[in-house]
Amino acid sequence: MQQTPATDHELVTRAQAGSETAYRELLGRYQRPVFSLVYRMVRDREQAEDLSQETFVKMFNHIDRYDPEYKFSSWIFKIANNLTIDSMRKKRLDTVSIDGSRHADTPDEVEASRITIQSRDANPEEYVEAKELGAELELAIGDLRPEYRTAILLRHVEGRPYEEISEIMEVPLGTVKTYIHRARSELRGTLAHLR
Repeated sequence: MQQTPATDHELVTRAQAGSETAYRELLGRYQRPVFSLVYRMVRDREQAEDLSQETFVKMFNHIDRYDPEYKFSSWIFKIANNLTIDSMRKKRLDTVSIDGSRHADTPDEVEASRITIQSRDANPEEYVEAKELGAELELAIGDLRPEYRTAILLRHVEGRPYEEISEIMEVPLGTVKTYIHRARSELRGTLAHLR
């Protein structure tokens, strides 16, 4: 008989009690999504790895502060988002080069950071067009202001509801909706040449 996997809440409770196994399981569950979010924001593999690791260190050191009233995923993404935004502010880095030359280096990084536009048609030409559109969209998202980029990635790439994005970004729900609306508007303008 197969055992039901532990919920995030159960794992956090065990981790708070000192279980290294529970902490490792949380790390396994969230390592890829956290890296994906951070990488999409900074577009630099080494920095994304460092910030992801820093996120999990902070999670481990502050697991006792987690409030079970909120989803664990919101809490971990909030930590990752705050660390990433702080890092970007400190370094004032241009997250995507103008020619778009910064890309993931390994197949896993490419997969973790790729935006895929699905074509329902098996036509090879449409498949290539969909891949090109995905690449253009990634570059356009990379050019958004950090708060717009975070909101659009959490909503449309990670599939998070508006309320959770509000928790993660620590801004009111109306602000999240404004960020997403403005990000979509900027993306429409940037990608207008593709119509």
